[in-house]
Amino acid sequence: MTTTEELYRLYKQHPIISTDTRRISPDCLFFALKGENFDANTFAGQAIEQGASYAIIDDPDYKNGDQYLLVENVLSSLQNLARHHRRQLMIPVIGLTGTNGKTTTKELINAVLSQQFNTYATQGNLNNHIGVPLTILSINSGHEAAVIEMGANHQKEIELLCSISQPSHGMITNVGKAHLEGFGGVEGVKKGKGELYDFLAPRPPKGGVAFVNCDDAVLVDMARARGLDPIVYYGESDPASLVSGKIIDNSPLLTLEWTDRRTDRIHAVETQLTGEYNLPNILAAICIGLYFNIDPHKINAGISGYQPKNNRSQVTKTATNTLICDYYNANPSSMAVAIDNLGKLTAGHKVLVLGDMFEMGDEAAVEHAAVVRKALETDVDERFFIGTEFSGSQRSDPDSYRDGGQKQAVFLKTVEEAIAAFKDRPIRNSTVLIKGSRGMALERLVELF
Repeated sequence: MTTTEELYRLYKQHPIISTDTRRISPDCLFFALKGENFDANTFAGQAIEQGASYAIIDDPDYKNGDQYLLVENVLSSLQNLARHHRRQLMIPVIGLTGTNGKTTTKELINAVLSQQFNTYATQGNLNNHIGVPLTILSINSGHEAAVIEMGANHQKEIELLCSISQPSHGMITNVGKAHLEGFGGVEGVKKGKGELYDFLAPRPPKGGVAFVNCDDAVLVDMARARGLDPIVYYGESDPASLVSGKIIDNSPLLTLEWTDRRTDRIHAVETQLTGEYNLPNILAAICIGLYFNIDPHKINAGISGYQPKNNRSQVTKTATNTLICDYYNANPSSMAVAIDNLGKLTAGHKVLVLGDMFEMGDEAAVEHAAVVRKALETDVDERFFIGTEFSGSQRSDPDSYRDGGQKQAVFLKTVEEAIAAFKDRPIRNSTVLIKGSRGMALERLVELF
């Protein structure tokens, strides 16, 4: 069997890792992972033919020469290789998790740190038990800092990802209602996300640095309960924080005013983000920039230069409407703040287009009904609910839509029904929030606006 040390020697010579024969780079190492519906051992020969230097396999039936390296388990070998590589990196590694805002916060932190350091950050959605090892193995000797996003849908997953990425610094964006089915409820989410704080807790030779939103009582309690030291706070007004700030314009892009608490100097920055819920994410990035002694003007350049993509709080202007595209994912917590934000925007005609939330488990009916109630109570002009869960909430609580409310709440079981409805009665001259879980594929609606 090939050991981690032997693999690492080869990795130093061939530092490109591939797990997909559709993306083989010359001289790479191909790791033949298994999935529910595939076994990449069967593609090892193809990877070698396409230019991979070595194929790491765990099925001896596919060992056809010296370029095929047999290990006990390919996934474990990939994770152990990344863990070993991380130990060689003498740079700050910021670990990031949370229910909402992980990717936006990661990108903002990266934008700020990159003003001064050669920074590597998680690419795309490579934030799971495969993606984190691949991210770590993409960090080279020229990098001076790293930002590692860690996602999870069950307990012990963040613990595993921390053991691989070994963050020296870390932050949890928030703890809310998401992946309730896998975590077993909100307390399960809290425990699961708290595994990052568990890793940062003081232990020989020392603990890690935690960046904590001082306005979030849950996070503050979680951090203090573990005796985290040091804790660097950020928030809206607490003078004990490293940075405080507030929104001075949201129409729909945010402009912030923030105070460097070390000097009490006030700075303003215009962003390309929408949503009051992004204030803590922006302040977190500013806080980390100040912690690493980046000049405030450079911090502002990083914040103002960041343009959201991948349909996360992304503002798009069409010929007739302003769209807030936020349909990469959705859960009760993110739905509530997104609905709130649209209600507060200064706009002539405001429209909610909301799709079902996935992975809600036994809480699905209750949580979808709560979103509907929230939407009906919010100051918007039209509301469209798409999906079987939202349609079910209408049937379970018909009284909610009487006395004129029904005219303002349209329920459509499928995206196809929604497409037909918007073609029949187009939305024009409006600010439209489109939000739902990724599986709803709400991007199919955009061209109709």
